[in-house]
Amino acid sequence: MQKKRIALALSAALLSAFVFAEAGKATTVNGVAIPESKVDFLVKQVVARGQTKDTPELRARVREDLVRNEIVVQEAVKKGLDKTPEVTNQLEMAKAQILFGAYINDYVKNNPIPEADLKKFYEEQVKPQFSGKEYHARHILVASEAEAKAILAELKKGKKFDALAKAKSVDKASGENGGDLGWANPAAFVKEFGDALQSLPKGKVSSAPVKTQFGYHIIKVEDVRQAKGPTFEEVKGEIQQELQNQALQKMLADLRSKAKVE
Repeated sequence: MQKKRIALALSAALLSAFVFAEAGKATTVNGVAIPESKVDFLVKQVVARGQTKDTPELRARVREDLVRNEIVVQEAVKKGLDKTPEVTNQLEMAKAQILFGAYINDYVKNNPIPEADLKKFYEEQVKPQFSGKEYHARHILVASEAEAKAILAELKKGKKFDALAKAKSVDKASGENGGDLGWANPAAFVKEFGDALQSLPKGKVSSAPVKTQFGYHIIKVEDVRQAKGPTFEEVKGEIQQELQNQALQKMLADLRSKAKVE
């Protein structure tokens, strides 16, 4: 046990010494310097992904990865692999991709979408989607009209809607919750169901089975309310992304139209 503790202490001391030494001076591999800015760049990427925190141990691992990569790169150059057509093409494509991304990021940074445009999009494109009424409905779905009529008869005798839904609905997902479909716009359902929903007053059950492509439904409207869409703040980020994408597409189209392509 004593030897194990000594070994662990020595390992920790060596790691600390390595980290201190590497942080204090530039790392070189066969005379080629590895700038600390490369370490900073990679560490920031790892930390940004939420995988870990910026620690001396992380920096030591990143630095060691850079050392290993530099060693292999130097060997590849010695063999002339950097001059082969395949590698040359890959390097050119990688450079082009990086420059493309840098240009896009620079454009977005310097061309922010005005707040007024975001609000206009919300008023004209988002809010109209939530006009009209929403219905909180339940249903019992069965395969035949005869089954549906039998259930209606049981309801008239005082049987509970949710109990019958749990026992007899073939829509097991809603049936387990007493046939509850939650709040929804009638347009979210097939036409026959949506039309029947809108014809029912609050608290009422359909007087006859409603046939759709799925079978026969007994529908109950629990409540009705004016449709409520998300607030501007709730969807602001999505709107900003949409308008930025539109602006980027326009910018790319403009550049393409001005380019001389033969």
